[in-house]
Amino acid sequence: MVTPYDPNNIFAKIIKGAIPAKIIARNEYAIAFYNIQPQAKFHALVIPTGPYRNFSDFNVNASPKEHHAFWNLTQEVASLLEEHYLEETKDKNLAGFRLITNKGPASGQEVEHFHVHILGGEKLASLNTKA
Repeated sequence: MVTPYDPNNIFAKIIKGAIPAKIIARNEYAIAFYNIQPQAKFHALVIPTGPYRNFSDFNVNASPKEHHAFWNLTQEVASLLEEHYLEETKDKNLAGFRLITNKGPASGQEVEHFHVHILGGEKLASLNTKA
């Protein structure tokens, strides 16, 4: 059974301006902001402004304009991250990043609004661990 989109989730409230967020960048269809519980030195979230529950919902139902705007903003924020840490540290090994999206409770998705995590700014742990 597909659960309906919850218009009162925390990301929907950020989109509406009901909850503050430290915005990094935005466009007509997406917003990027800092995660309030960072899991790396740099941890941003990119969310579409449309009501999409997860990656599959966004992938199937978002318009081409929404897809383009979302992924362009994701690239823009990832590039800002790389440029910042390369300039700050002069260490090309710290200029990379990791993109993560989770779908469903078993994967660790905590907010049922599609979002991508961008992590970096330090050497990240391997993904070879299990919960």
